[in-house]
Amino acid sequence: MLDNLFKKGFFFLILLTGFLAQAQIHNPVQWDTEVKKIAEDEYQLVINANIEDKWHLYSQELPEGGALPTVFIYEKAGEKYELVGNTKESDAITEFDKVFEMDLSYFAYNATFTQNIKVMDTSLARINAKVEYQACDDKACIFDSKDLDFILKENAITSETADNSIEDAVEEDEAIVLNNPEEKRSFWGIFIVAFLSGFAALLTPCVFPMIPMTVSFFTKQSKSRAAGIRNAIFYGISIIVIYVLLGSLVTLIFGADSLNALSTNVWFNLAFFILLVIFAFSFMGAFEIVLPSSWGTKIDSKADKGGLIGIFFMALALAIVSFSCTGPIVGTLLVEAASKGGIAPIVGMLGFSLAIALPFGLFAAFPGWLNTLPKSGGWLNTVKVTLGFLELALAFKFLSNADLVLQLHILEREIFLAIWIAIFGMLALYLFGKIRLPHDSKQEHISVGRLITGLVALIFTIYLIPGLWGAPLKLISGFPPPLQYSESPDGIGASNAGITSNKQGLPEGAEYGPHDIVSFHDYEDGLAYAKENDLPVLIDFTGHACVNCRKMEERVWSEPQVLDILKNDVVLISLYVDDKRKLPESEQYVSETTGKEIESIGNKWSDFQISRYKANAQPYYVLINHEEESLISPSSYEPDADEYYKWLKKGISNFTKDDSDEIESLSADSDSIFSN
Repeated sequence: MLDNLFKKGFFFLILLTGFLAQAQIHNPVQWDTEVKKIAEDEYQLVINANIEDKWHLYSQELPEGGALPTVFIYEKAGEKYELVGNTKESDAITEFDKVFEMDLSYFAYNATFTQNIKVMDTSLARINAKVEYQACDDKACIFDSKDLDFILKENAITSETADNSIEDAVEEDEAIVLNNPEEKRSFWGIFIVAFLSGFAALLTPCVFPMIPMTVSFFTKQSKSRAAGIRNAIFYGISIIVIYVLLGSLVTLIFGADSLNALSTNVWFNLAFFILLVIFAFSFMGAFEIVLPSSWGTKIDSKADKGGLIGIFFMALALAIVSFSCTGPIVGTLLVEAASKGGIAPIVGMLGFSLAIALPFGLFAAFPGWLNTLPKSGGWLNTVKVTLGFLELALAFKFLSNADLVLQLHILEREIFLAIWIAIFGMLALYLFGKIRLPHDSKQEHISVGRLITGLVALIFTIYLIPGLWGAPLKLISGFPPPLQYSESPDGIGASNAGITSNKQGLPEGAEYGPHDIVSFHDYEDGLAYAKENDLPVLIDFTGHACVNCRKMEERVWSEPQVLDILKNDVVLISLYVDDKRKLPESEQYVSETTGKEIESIGNKWSDFQISRYKANAQPYYVLINHEEESLISPSSYEPDADEYYKWLKKGISNFTKDDSDEIESLSADSDSIFSN
């Protein structure tokens, strides 16, 4: 007897442990406030966010269609006090998000927000505010809000102390950003791309011929071989210094984050599209972009002085003379790097200049290697033209960004891919010698290198073609517009073949969700429909800006065995906890669980998830029967389609079993009645 009770108790503990592991309230961001007096009637409201490890909080400035930005709402602003400028934030980390296919900015570990105010009513002692935010880790996202309280009279401190505190906060935040592994990976990526771009610039007609000329000059003019090597190395270091100074200048002038904000600006993207098209046509030989000749003359006169100063000006002369080839590449790198924020432009220029400078030092140390260099010729122009085609393809990425922000649907996915297919197809024909441009010399045969590069361009062109029919093209993820931003989301000529729903028509209150799954967005409507059709309910707690929700939909729900169940064996109710639409005043209430005011549709479904399932993270999936009882422990982010499929099958099996038990019970009752 005791043994049996022990087993049952042990089994209950296992179930309880499993439930608690799934159902938990995440609170990864802790908020605190302080007030700093900066003038007689001016204060600075400081909001500090402490973020748990592996979680991140999104910035205030995010492009449309991505994650939800952090939003601050100041109550009664304009009555007794007014806001001075916008709420400022500490430096954010910016990285490309593969799910939203755009750059998103976020904070790790902590963040500081400041808002200056001017008090108009001297009796004002307290300011109430509210922050609405999204925080995510690699498995879940939460959408939450927090009331903020600022006490003006008690917490005010002097302006000098405030300035020192702000500097300390900024320095601390910068240290965290630099020590963050994700930021380091981002900088390494910028460095590698810039380094490879430097090698590409090295193989252009403006730079490559300078290598043997410059190295020969140093080895012949120097009194000893060691002096020649030393001068050549200093020449290379001077090149690095010049370009790194350029990167530093961009960072200093524009700031660490301003270009990051510009990267999602329509006019910036249009301007950069035009700039890249001009660069591309210049590379193809339509015209040359050169700096004023007087600049080169003045620099050359300085270089004649000799010594280390003369060598530095020789490096500066190289940068100016080669501008027609290196300028477009440097310009592209600077804007791309600056859009990442922080010291990225400096890192980018360091990588680019190192690739340019390295050959001068190596060939000076080993002059015999000069004999192994290929002779200058038509191949240098081929490199330049190839770079022109690449610049032209990249230009349409910026035009696409502008179109996406404005939602004009002019440069949709199919048009974008058609343009890229044409560009890379023309590049392949050029490399195969079928097309000649202004500065090309006539050739009876093509080199092996040109043939291999042409084959790569042709293979890439062929790879792009299935994208017109809906292929995901993961190799270039992030460059073309997303799949849903197209004339035909299922691909050109698609007939929605494959697994189809057994429902005739679209039920009232429902709409088509991902992969044409019939989905309800109101809980009561979906539950009523499930009862009518004797199907279990799958509650999908999700969000429009939930990264892992999109991953589940794109990678797991699309699997045939999972998609078949979602279309035919359950009623899907997708409840968006970040839906900002206001509830009618008669439906607004104060949550008994959290004490928060429930004003929007998203607040309602978030409170529903918290109060009923003791969880607040998304994605979160619950399978229930018609009595609203769970058929199986809820599931969260599960990237393994087979495991998710087993979870669905187990829950549906329990629903079917419940129905069978109910039928058997009714049958037994019926037999009893007739026997009596």
